[in-house]
Amino acid sequence: MKIGELATRTGVTTRLIRYYEQQDLLEADRAANGYRTYTEEHVERVSRVAGLVQAGIPTRLVKILIDAEDAANREDPTCPREVAEQLASELVGVQARIDCLTRSRDSIRKFLTATQHKVLLREEQEATAAV
Repeated sequence: MKIGELATRTGVTTRLIRYYEQQDLLEADRAANGYRTYTEEHVERVSRVAGLVQAGIPTRLVKILIDAEDAANREDPTCPREVAEQLASELVGVQARIDCLTRSRDSIRKFLTATQHKVLLREEQEATAAV
């Protein structure tokens, strides 16, 4: 598939896909004419990278995580101490963001429950359960 289809399937812009390539987070195959071509594995990779970036992980650490996952998939789960320290440090920030989002979610639910808009809360919960 071409970059436009990859963008459509992942919800990631073509510009961002090219940026991922520049950051060595993604490596496109090349057709004889030099055009980028992508496979289903690229769809999964772009989705994974985008999810990590959206979670607030800096691209330099996304690269480390992706490389570590690739090594584990090859049954070569090596992780230098320096990498482990970077990941552990990032984990603190990720947990802080999760805690903040949890508090925000709980505040919104509490407000909706306390108002005449309680029905919206049930709709949100039903929509979430359907996914």
